[in-house]
Amino acid sequence: MKMSAKTLIPCLWFDHEAEAAANHYASIFQNAKVGAISRYSKEGQDVHGKPPGSVMTVEFEIDGIKFLGLNGGPQFNFNEAVSFQILCESQAEVDHFWSRLSEGGQEGPCGWLKDKFGLSWQVVPEALPTLLKHKNTEKAGRVMKAMLAMRKIDIAALERAAA
Repeated sequence: MKMSAKTLIPCLWFDHEAEAAANHYASIFQNAKVGAISRYSKEGQDVHGKPPGSVMTVEFEIDGIKFLGLNGGPQFNFNEAVSFQILCESQAEVDHFWSRLSEGGQEGPCGWLKDKFGLSWQVVPEALPTLLKHKNTEKAGRVMKAMLAMRKIDIAALERAAA
């Protein structure tokens, strides 16, 4: 069987915030939309424990990537073992995603943050991997040292470190 990206859909487990999260992400990313919502019924309530009519799943899409938000309960939480990386073309994009995604969440080192739902993101300028892979290892080392001192990545500071 041939696999394609269209058959791989990340499912994000929330306690009860799937719809709020989908709407939040759709408000941050320009090419995003919220899709179909399914609701819990009386059937299986002894297993899922959710009130009939409450949101079970929310489909949403960001730049053509489909996601499913599931209100599964408090049993599982997000952690840094899985994150979503946003490659940004400019400092303005870095600033936009950093401020919107970290709002109500927690800023971390080296471009990492947790949003208000606990999901981890990496806000990375496209220039960073290029500078870190530079054939001049001293230049790449200076870039690494500069990046390690940052929270939100500053492209101009990385370029100054490389110069």
